[in-house]
Parts: sequence; structure tokens; C-alpha cells
Amino acid sequence: MYITPEGKEIFVVDGHTHFWDGSPENQRNIHGKQFVECFYAYHTALSPKEQLWPKDKFEKYSADDLYRDLFVDGPDDVAIVQSTYLKDFYKQGFNTLERNAEMAKRYPERFIVNGSFDPRDGEAALEYIHFMKETYDITGVKMYTAEWHGDSRGWKLTDPNAYRCFELCEKLGIRNIHVHKGPTIIPLSKDAFNVGDVDDAATDFQNLNWIVEHCGLPRLDDFCWIAVQETNVYGGLAVALPFIHSRPRYFAEVIAELLFWLGPDKILFGSDYAIWTPRWLVEKFWAFELPEDIKRERGVDLTPEIKERILGLNAARLYDIDIAAKKAALAKAPLSIAAE
Repeated sequence: MYITPEGKEIFVVDGHTHFWDGSPENQRNIHGKQFVECFYAYHTALSPKEQLWPKDKFEKYSADDLYRDLFVDGPDDVAIVQSTYLKDFYKQGFNTLERNAEMAKRYPERFIVNGSFDPRDGEAALEYIHFMKETYDITGVKMYTAEWHGDSRGWKLTDPNAYRCFELCEKLGIRNIHVHKGPTIIPLSKDAFNVGDVDDAATDFQNLNWIVEHCGLPRLDDFCWIAVQETNVYGGLAVALPFIHSRPRYFAEVIAELLFWLGPDKILFGSDYAIWTPRWLVEKFWAFELPEDIKRERGVDLTPEIKERILGLNAARLYDIDIAAKKAALAKAPLSIAAE
């Protein structure tokens, strides 16, 4: 839990975290090396100097590292762990549901583990969705539309096979669809992350929540024009938020646009751990004030009440987290590293 300088307790749901293995031993080919090195470039370019990790730790950190950074030294109460398989690049996958769920078993009150699937697998994708629900009772998935799959270099949310998968998700109660629609990562195609397909998918699946991770950057305008029309589209701040340190004016423009178009109830905090750790992000976000000229032009403000919604209340609503009950459960589970 984050305690503000004023002494207020803020319930924090970190909507975008990972437990990956990008180590050389797991890299299948040059593309696995390129991918994690691109992640590391984001880390080194946008983090405060005192928050930088050595490259070998960044490539493969431990479950204890993750738990400590998020909950012991960090401000998170609950973290949503997103799965990104990338098996064309990594022998055991980069960040699979099975690996994430095994880690999360040690701290069941702290983690929500989301699955993933690839519609290009056809019937096997439908079978895997059933497996994820029956085995792990997932309530959300992460979609990575630029992921390579044999000769394919990406897919769209509107593909017929994707619609079959979303129909099944809706039937099974997998309501939260997190979609990477942000910066590209070498060697993936930037165009495969375009936000246009969110418009049709959100319209056609009104009972699903479409959380657009990275709020479409660098396509913020396109995303906002879609999100203002679709009541079930949300913006995730992962990748956008670290600019609060390196380019605070740019971050002010981004968050002001999101507040103007989406409003304060449709924006979700995400650290994108382990590219960044949440402590410094939350502290800087709580202290951040919009410049007066931006406030006047957009007619918005980033008040403490709005910050509290973004940091946890909005995600808690989407994931049906009873905050009072969760606080009581966490109070019975003191912060400590669980034995293997």
C-alpha cells in the first residue's frame, strides 16, 4: 500500500507486470536477444539513474526480486501479471501463464495472473482458452497482435479466428482483454500494433473490457478518438508513465489528453515491471501537477482523488476486487518472502 506524504493510504493495483525469462539460455535465436535488449534500452533511457539494473538481472530476475520490488519495497497491493509467450523467440516462452501461475501460487492474495492465446492456432486456441479457464480460472488475457507465428508477422483483433476466441472469452467470463497497442519492440512490426482494430472489436463485444496498454502510443490521437466513442475501452499507462521523469511536459500532455477524452474512470496504472519498478513511478505520479497552461487549455486537472482512481480503484472495479475484503486478507498475510 502506498502512504502519501499527507498520510493517506492509497490502494494500488499494478495493472501491467511481468515475470519473464529473456536470458541467453532461453533465447531461441537473434530475435530473442533483440527483443530483451530493446526492453533494456527502454529501461536505461527512461529510468532514474539510481533505478538502473545490470543487464543480466534484467534478462532474468527471480520471483523473490519481483515480490520484493512490487510489494515489500514497492507500493503495490495487487499486481496483474500479463503473459506474453513469444515462443518463436524463446525456447520456453518469454513470459508464459504456466510460469507466472507457478510463481503466483506462493503469494495468492497478491497476484492476478492473466493468460494469453494466439487466434492463429485455430481450434487449438479455443481448446487452450478452455484449459486456461478450467485450470487457472483466469479473468483476463493479454493480446500481442505483432507476435511472430511461423511465416505470420501479426494478426488483427477483427480476424475471424480472433472473433471466435473473443466469443468464447465472453461465454466463459474472461472479460478483461489487455491489448498491447503501443511502441514496437525489435524485430516486431510497428504497424501490427495499430489501434484501428480496437474500434470494431469493442463495438462488437460490448460485454468485454478492452484495456489498451500503453494507450496507443505513439498513436495517442487515434486511440483517444476511438476510446471516447467506446464505453468499454480503457487506457493503460504502462510506458507512458515513465516519461514523468525524463520528459515531464510530454507526460503532462499525454495524461491531459487521456483525461479530456476518456475521463478519470478509464485510465489504469501499470508499472510495466520489470522494465520499471513501481515505487518511483507512484511517488512521482502522486507528486505530479499539471502545468497551468495545460489545465486551462484542456479544462482538466489531476487531483488527488483522480490519482487514487487511476492508481487502483479503476482496475479494482474491472477485476471485481472488494477492496475492504482484500485489505483484510492482506493484513493476515504479512510481507515476507515465501519459502519455495
